[in-house]
Amino acid sequence: MKNEKMFELKNVKKYFKVGSHQILKAVDDVSFDIMQDEILGLVGESGSGKTTLGRVIANIYPPTNGYVLYNGYNILQYSKEQRKVYTKNVQVIFQDPYSSLDPRMTVGEIIAEGMIIHNMYSSSKEIKERTHELLELVGLNSEHSNRFPHEFSGGQRQRIGIARALALNPKFLVCDEPISALDVSIQAQIVNLFKKIQAEMQLTYLFIAHDLSMVKYISDRVAVMYLGKIVEIASSNLLYKEALHPYTEFLLSAIPIPDPRVESKRSNIKLEGEIPSAINLPKGCPFQGRCKYKDDSCSIKDMTLIEISSNHWTSCTRAEGGKVSTL
Repeated sequence: MKNEKMFELKNVKKYFKVGSHQILKAVDDVSFDIMQDEILGLVGESGSGKTTLGRVIANIYPPTNGYVLYNGYNILQYSKEQRKVYTKNVQVIFQDPYSSLDPRMTVGEIIAEGMIIHNMYSSSKEIKERTHELLELVGLNSEHSNRFPHEFSGGQRQRIGIARALALNPKFLVCDEPISALDVSIQAQIVNLFKKIQAEMQLTYLFIAHDLSMVKYISDRVAVMYLGKIVEIASSNLLYKEALHPYTEFLLSAIPIPDPRVESKRSNIKLEGEIPSAINLPKGCPFQGRCKYKDDSCSIKDMTLIEISSNHWTSCTRAEGGKVSTL
């Protein structure tokens, strides 16, 4: 892995107006880096803001505040031509392989569409050859190019979505829960395909998921998100061994252990209280109402990432002695 930053997120916020006077804080003051050639896992419950954050990075949603730097340049200041190049370099693989493919287009047309828009090849023969290469790369074959999406299973459709994204030779993929809609028997195959492609093409991923066991397998680092906030970031191995935030501990406790003797002796962490509304967040830590470690400082102190050890950050007030992040 290279020690070069591909992305820098600085105080990124994404708010949505709900009704006439209410504001939903989907992403609230998020700052972190994504290094070149790494796979950064982003985990959290449904509604935590993971997908919204991925779409801000992909420039599908403009941030309400803050900014996203790509190779040192603010993507909001791009010209029209620069935005087109950025769209080519940053691709999204969507969660639902059924609704993300146009049912009126053949598989070959779906994969070739981006290549045509970006004028990547000079002849239809080259486009066809590249389409067949991509189908082979994702575990399908050239004969599938003349079929329509409804003729394929969910796992096959997701392979088509991956081939479509790779057609533009991107440098970065936002993988938005790409296995959650698939059968468990297919999920491991798709994750292994992601790892294979990443190694062969030297890609960088933001891998969004709520399955922590799968995230541990594929990710170099993991960021944990709760109600629009990043509450912990660390290397994959370190996070799973030494989780510091109570919310991370809760997520990890839900991962089943394959040894039945070990599994029978441990107890899952059960949270009390209700998840706060992202429209009316409490002051201080948004997790305080569900946390067994809560004290008075939780409702006073602002959410600030603290570096507890090398490249291990958390926002929990229990983590004393670290230095305050300047992310």
